[in-house]
Amino acid sequence: MRARPKISPKQPRVKGSCHQTVRESDIIEPMASREITLETKAAGAHTRELIHRARRLPLVETEWLVEPPRPGWALGMVSWVALDGEGVAYMLQRGDRAAPVIALDTQGRVLRSWGDGRYELPHAIRVDPAGAIWTVDAATSTVRKFTPRGATLLQIDVGGQPAGTGSRFNGATDVAFGPDGRVFIADGYGNARILEYTTRGRKVREWGSPGSGPGQFRLPHSIAVDGETIYVADRENGRIQLFDLEGKYLDEFPIGKTYSVQVAGGSLWASVHPLDLPTASPGWLVKLDRETGAILGYVEVAEKWGLHFVEATPEGEPMTAVANHVRWYRK
Repeated sequence: MRARPKISPKQPRVKGSCHQTVRESDIIEPMASREITLETKAAGAHTRELIHRARRLPLVETEWLVEPPRPGWALGMVSWVALDGEGVAYMLQRGDRAAPVIALDTQGRVLRSWGDGRYELPHAIRVDPAGAIWTVDAATSTVRKFTPRGATLLQIDVGGQPAGTGSRFNGATDVAFGPDGRVFIADGYGNARILEYTTRGRKVREWGSPGSGPGQFRLPHSIAVDGETIYVADRENGRIQLFDLEGKYLDEFPIGKTYSVQVAGGSLWASVHPLDLPTASPGWLVKLDRETGAILGYVEVAEKWGLHFVEATPEGEPMTAVANHVRWYRK
């Protein structure tokens, strides 16, 4: 795998606004509110205690500004950002005044973009070990693979979407990559499963069902692979579940309502807030020991409408978005 570059702390100058108004419906799925029980209150207290005992990372919060390439161009909700090994960041956004997929240099300048008319609900974007760009549409449950310049290489139609949900949040949520070209997809909106595909897009297996037991899910929202271990952000169960590459349950880290997971620089990163708070509440980006789940450090995200994704450099500089503003925590 190619090494990711260290990001320069220099901030670009921005001419005019690069943000458009973001609606709450662009960010939060209309799920039924989780009942606040003694169990969820206890889980929330556990997360707060974990953070209280952990070390605050010595990082500086910066806003990573994007320079509009033309008048009228603006970002909607930034759903996800992924870094490649060549100094390029790939952004997936939900506004209608810019293309869904945007490639940027580390100073926030737009290099290229694509995807107009191809997405209903852009959700996740990832870069595979070979440098290809993958996106996930949570409304159509479509996973697409592109070259870094936007040429389509593969499309996986996950299918199996439940009817009558009344929500456009009704499909796959994230994609990750195992050894030998193995592709793993989290299918969390409407379903509760993980699917494996070959590098050519042939389905191999799936596992998972609704529930809170081992190997069950309540909205698997994100997925990452590190060697022989699969990490799944089981969001509404307030945990990260660990599996081997065949889907065998290994362990779980009950750290809180977990939106996103990412492996970088030898650590597992996650974006979390307490389980007893509403979706998209303030919370933390946490750095975890991959083996034990112990919190090695954290940064606070004090605003709501954040935490949807976490990305990090090998040097330990995590990022997320708050609505349509990207927050980068730097040394």
